[in-house]
Amino acid sequence: QVQLVESGGGLVQPGGSLRLSCAGSGRTFANYAMGWFRLVPGKEREVVAAISRNAINTYYSDSVKGRFTISRDNAKNTVFLQMNSLKPEDTAVYYCVAQPFSSAFTIATLRLQYSYWGQGTQVTVSS
Repeated sequence: QVQLVESGGGLVQPGGSLRLSCAGSGRTFANYAMGWFRLVPGKEREVVAAISRNAINTYYSDSVKGRFTISRDNAKNTVFLQMNSLKPEDTAVYYCVAQPFSSAFTIATLRLQYSYWGQGTQVTVSS
């Protein structure tokens, strides 16, 4: 099992940047594909970005492509989401997710593919 703790959320002006971090517990962090989802009240939880165990494969939703970057440091049991050029529509609770896969190249983009979720961190983009 892995426990996930997000940090780095907050209030930022449109056009600004934030970096979210997600710290995972346990010694097998490198066995997990990771991702970030976000939830806006009244909407479905949507995938933002995902990364494979070996960080070779990544995925971004169309709404954040070119603005957000997902990365991971397996030695530090941490995954990051660098968010640039933030827009008011990026306002949401952001969740870090994890799922073990046997293949180091697998990425998962569906909510039901992930068994482990963090508690979420609020990101608000407003002037």
